[in-house]
Amino acid sequence: MPNDLANLQPRLVWDYFLALSAIPRASKQEAEAARWVADQGRALGLQVETDGVGNVLIRKPGSPGHEHAPAVAMQAHVDMVCEKNEGTVHDFATDPIRVRREGDVLRATGTTLGADDGIGVAAGLAALAEPGLVHPPLELLVTIDEETGLTGANELKGGWLRAKYLLNLDSEEEGHLTIGCAGGVDTEAARAVTWEPVPAGGVALRVKVHGARGGHSGSDIHLGRANAIQVLAQVLTALRVPYRLSSLQGGNKRNAIAREASAVVVVATGDADALRAQVANQSRVWAGAFGALDPGVTVSVEPGAATHVASAADARAFVGLLLALPHGVAQMSPAIAGLVQTSTNLGVVRTEAGFEVNLLTRSSIEATKDALADRIDAACALAGFTTTRVGGYPGWKPEPGASLVGVVDAAWRAQSGEPIHVMAIHAGLECGLIGEKYPEMEMVSFGPDVWDAHTPEERVSIPSVQRFWTLLVDVLERLA
Repeated sequence: MPNDLANLQPRLVWDYFLALSAIPRASKQEAEAARWVADQGRALGLQVETDGVGNVLIRKPGSPGHEHAPAVAMQAHVDMVCEKNEGTVHDFATDPIRVRREGDVLRATGTTLGADDGIGVAAGLAALAEPGLVHPPLELLVTIDEETGLTGANELKGGWLRAKYLLNLDSEEEGHLTIGCAGGVDTEAARAVTWEPVPAGGVALRVKVHGARGGHSGSDIHLGRANAIQVLAQVLTALRVPYRLSSLQGGNKRNAIAREASAVVVVATGDADALRAQVANQSRVWAGAFGALDPGVTVSVEPGAATHVASAADARAFVGLLLALPHGVAQMSPAIAGLVQTSTNLGVVRTEAGFEVNLLTRSSIEATKDALADRIDAACALAGFTTTRVGGYPGWKPEPGASLVGVVDAAWRAQSGEPIHVMAIHAGLECGLIGEKYPEMEMVSFGPDVWDAHTPEERVSIPSVQRFWTLLVDVLERLA
């Protein structure tokens, strides 16, 4: 371990985090990491259980004299979003995350870091391992596949947990206490394509949008950053040379704002230079359009390869749909200033056997979530696409008067001298699903500063993790 990582504090938290970072744990491929979590519990001599989908539950009796206090569950998810920069050589199925320190932050090398939610898992394990901690009976629930379907929380069985209180350790803003979140639903759209031979005398070129900041499709959706898929559709629409579409792809995750997108087009050899000039102009247009909101947005052209092209009618329908589909904020909350109520993220597009589009719609209000999903269905139907809704999950209703909110606020005031900022978020948290199974359980969510989650710029504040740990310890001691 490099010396600049060996001296991080709190030592227990960072040791667990760095060990977890060495284990590949993409969503739906996190079984090895979940087994590692279970092994840590067994190594501490604690009771460990797993359920049918791979969630891990570790129980620890209360400290002497506190055995009969109401139990507290800590909860985090073991999977991570796997994003990397184009050109980064990294296999998320086999390679460890290459963690490095830059001053007071940790980040990865060309990939996501996995502090979302590796820090939460590490803090929960550290709380179980800390020998001097005074605590009530503890449970650590580590769920699987939070990022691509909330599978672990969705399949969680009622009656498994015994806790009265739940501390979700999956928040990313120090000094903020989350007590509510949005629900969501995925829309998967598909259309069959008529493929035709590549026209004789044509040249294949790849038109690429890259350099966008991307971000979390919930917490960053209001920031006005570029969606590379929609920028690419605008660029293709603005071309004034005839082209045939061979392929189009963009985005990697339905819950990440698309940072990159590209299309392979075939043009007459004599039109290639004109296309390059028009794309260069579009790059200037879009760099100016986003300005400081997303200063790296670039559109470029490079050689491509094509074995077939889509029919002209299919290509028009596809590009037109990408222009017409909603992306971004649809409605702000009328009740909570600054909170996005409803949004959608145009997350992933692919051309495989046919055309495929995936969107994630979020809202704290079920009616507006369904209404926006209906709008998406209608636009897709007009373009000849069929749609399927999958992965729907409920929101989490805020309860600002809950006793647990007061406990965490008191602990934060003692640490910082200021009240904690109580809020709801537009992103999804597992608390909504857990609350469905355990309606009497009081829940809150807090964590350290994690910036640019779901992107290769993800980084975590080292001093903030220390303060997060101090807060967690104090809350557990107060609940004892």
